[in-house]
Amino acid sequence: MILDPWLVIDAVPRMLAGIGLTLQLLLLSAAIGLVFAVGLLLMRLSGRWWLSWPAQVYIYVFRGTPILVQIFIIYYGLPQFEWIRESFMWPILREPFGCAVLALSLNTGAYVSEILRGGVLGVNKGLLEAGAALGLSVPQRFVYITSPIAVRLALPAYGNDVISLMKATALASTITLADMTGIARTIVAETFAPYEVFISLAIVYMTLTWGLQKSFARLERYLGRYMIK
Repeated sequence: MILDPWLVIDAVPRMLAGIGLTLQLLLLSAAIGLVFAVGLLLMRLSGRWWLSWPAQVYIYVFRGTPILVQIFIIYYGLPQFEWIRESFMWPILREPFGCAVLALSLNTGAYVSEILRGGVLGVNKGLLEAGAALGLSVPQRFVYITSPIAVRLALPAYGNDVISLMKATALASTITLADMTGIARTIVAETFAPYEVFISLAIVYMTLTWGLQKSFARLERYLGRYMIK
């Protein structure tokens, strides 16, 4: 097999036409998933079984099944129910973009919740005891002591999850969305050159991954600027 470098170069700008959709999927899913994750975290930390158990079941289900299956269930399965088609969610679920965002958000929410929980559990208990000795209430200790430290502890793992989410957006092409991967599949159908086209796609994704890694590394340095080294 002879690699055609010109086809690799020519495919990159065509696929970049879908980068806007890829970034929309990433940013919306990351933001909504973070909201879900914080809610699940608070449920896990509530100490009430009727809040903790549903959160644990949710996390187990979405971490224990492939995200592609979740996308298919939401896109192909939910519209089968009449009450879904008559609900307020139908304007979102009738569009592949809405289904993709929902599936990605639900999935990343489960993972990020555990990442944040690990950060919370990593906070030194002595700091909380010191806060209690100063007269801080439980909510105040959580807001002013636990949260800032937990965020810094969880940030490296959260950065990895965002990168994984960015790569997972490629699965949106399976439900007709013309993101970068969807455009790449179209180019392959036109040129019958999957090797060159998907090498071009890999280059684009590696570039995005590098940008995200550098952004989170800079944020980590900023948040840790007061740490003694």
